Amino acid sequence: MTDEQRAAYPTGLRERKKRRTRDALLHAALDLFTTQGYEETTVDEIVEAVEVSQRTFFRYFASKEEAAFAIQEMVESSFLSELRRRPAEEAPFDALRGAVLCAWNSIGETIEELVTVELHMRTYRMIESTPSLLAAHLRRCADLENQIALLIARREGLDVDEDPRPRVAVAAFCGVMRVTGQLWGRGRESGVDSLRALTEVYLDQLGPALAGNWRTKSGATAG
Repeated sequence: MTDEQRAAYPTGLRERKKRRTRDALLHAALDLFTTQGYEETTVDEIVEAVEVSQRTFFRYFASKEEAAFAIQEMVESSFLSELRRRPAEEAPFDALRGAVLCAWNSIGETIEELVTVELHMRTYRMIESTPSLLAAHLRRCADLENQIALLIARREGLDVDEDPRPRVAVAAFCGVMRVTGQLWGRGRESGVDSLRALTEVYLDQLGPALAGNWRTKSGATAG
């Protein structure tokens, strides 16, 4: 367990009770969002399912949207922490690949303790199919992409506004992340391990896919 995860799961009795309440609210919210629709679900319904007040809900989540993206926020925070810890001598793509695979190793169990993998997959599909959440998801992706580019530029001693390579590399990496997420969300294999394996396969194709001449003799069109 990482330092961030230890901090997220304090050991004091009062803090454990608060954590259980937050987890129960999150589970209820995601279950309701994915069974009856995000827009159709009210905060009143969420708190009724957990038998707490609205005030309690807003103590843990600023809005329904924040609850909808709570698991994604955990994954993103874990990835950024892992990226900051990557060895300085690693090439940028190696650091990105290592960080995302290590993040899944460390946080997969935490996610499965918080919500079932099946509910996690349903949540991903719900976000992709709900216009307001999809718009928020794309904004979040843009913000995350910028944070990653800044981290990579800092690692390489580059000015992200002068050298395009960090943003180009991160755009390609994040594109792979989005594709694998969509494939996983539509697939039959629902485990976090299957998402990690799919991510690894696609990342390993990124370098070869971008290198060399794509127009082989068999694929070239006649002039």
